[in-house]
Amino acid sequence: MPSIKMTVNGKNVSGEVEGRTLLVQFIRENLSLTGTHVGCDTSQCGACTVHVNGRAVKSCSILAANADGSDIVTIEGLADGDTLHPMQEAFRQHHALQCGFCTPGMVMSAIGIVNDNPNPSELEIREALEGNICRCTGYHNIVLAIEAAAKEMQA
Repeated sequence: MPSIKMTVNGKNVSGEVEGRTLLVQFIRENLSLTGTHVGCDTSQCGACTVHVNGRAVKSCSILAANADGSDIVTIEGLADGDTLHPMQEAFRQHHALQCGFCTPGMVMSAIGIVNDNPNPSELEIREALEGNICRCTGYHNIVLAIEAAAKEMQA
């Protein structure tokens, strides 16, 4: 079995994985970081989104072995102690969640959207969220939260 090493949420980690192990499986099963959710296994829903080397990636679409040497950030790595990341805080303030299942992936994707486009329009946000499915909210408050966080992240 291949041995892999990576940095996850600022910590060096390693492990042996089968060649077919997905990054989402490694994160959840080997590292016990269960905030990254598995929603579809087909990269349709975005619930498994994490940052790999600063880019938002659906972790069910990449093999763990292909992430060897990478810097990974999961939802657990965003907050600084009790201080939420501006995107997490905006989701909280704007009630941009209901059941919460999609929220970790949605937050990680939203940060990627703002990192790529610091001042996105409502239409640009909606288009960029096409790869994330939320079955509860209707997206309105999610878009409001991303707009608010974008302003906060620029400050």
